Amino acid sequence: MSAAIDSLPAQKLLIVDDNELVRLTLSEALAVNHFVVTTASNVSEALHLIDQEVFDVLLCDLHMPGAGDGFTVISAMRHTNPRAITLVFTAFPALKEAMNAILLQADEVIVKPMPVPELVTLIRDKLRNFKGRKPANIERVAAILERDSALTVVNWLARVKREPELTIVALNDKERTGHLPRLLEALVERLRVPRDLGTKAVSDAAVLHGGIRKKQGYSVPMLVEESRILQVSIFETLQRNLASVDFSLLLLDVMTIADEVDSQLKQTITAFMKSDGMEQKGEAVA
Repeated sequence: MSAAIDSLPAQKLLIVDDNELVRLTLSEALAVNHFVVTTASNVSEALHLIDQEVFDVLLCDLHMPGAGDGFTVISAMRHTNPRAITLVFTAFPALKEAMNAILLQADEVIVKPMPVPELVTLIRDKLRNFKGRKPANIERVAAILERDSALTVVNWLARVKREPELTIVALNDKERTGHLPRLLEALVERLRVPRDLGTKAVSDAAVLHGGIRKKQGYSVPMLVEESRILQVSIFETLQRNLASVDFSLLLLDVMTIADEVDSQLKQTITAFMKSDGMEQKGEAVA
């Protein structure tokens, strides 16, 4: 049996875990079992390696500090190298996490610690029985945001309602979210018809929003907080759709989102301040 294993070509395996002891222990154990092992300590490092090398197997922790998580790494591997076996391991095997992993097409959810012999057997079985998989349904960020626009608004509203700084102004849901559909439409259009970052373009929706918020009793810090929550809600929508995101344009699209939302915020604040100035002028005349 050992001679048969020795005759097999070495499989390249990427381990992603923020725990140094786990990386070292697994790396040594899997190297002994004839795998060529590379390790990464965080999501950013893992994404760089996936972009630079071709791996046969990904073994990735689900929970890691910093931006992204195991699902981000799994999704990136699936888009870059769909033939790789993808395994996610966690110390907290909640049902929701398992379902999310399945939706993101991870091949297996592993509860750690798993004995090395069992892990090796699992990996070899997955490699041996791999029969290919259907190509992922790749979508541009613009298409995802357009499709899930209503859900983004719902999530934004839920977050806003948890912020005392914003709920101090009593508004109904329609008054609170009335500006969002048009702002999101403008964002989708910006993603579909790119222009240089920093390019100034008038957003009628943002200007109108500034005037309305002034009448409703908002402050500038409240406008900034609203905009921050909007970006969080947008990226939350993308996070839920990582299995289908077109990674080839993701970085540019993310930069465009930040640029457009910031541009809209600036125009909202400008309109808000002009409205304030007009009110003060009217009071002085009176």
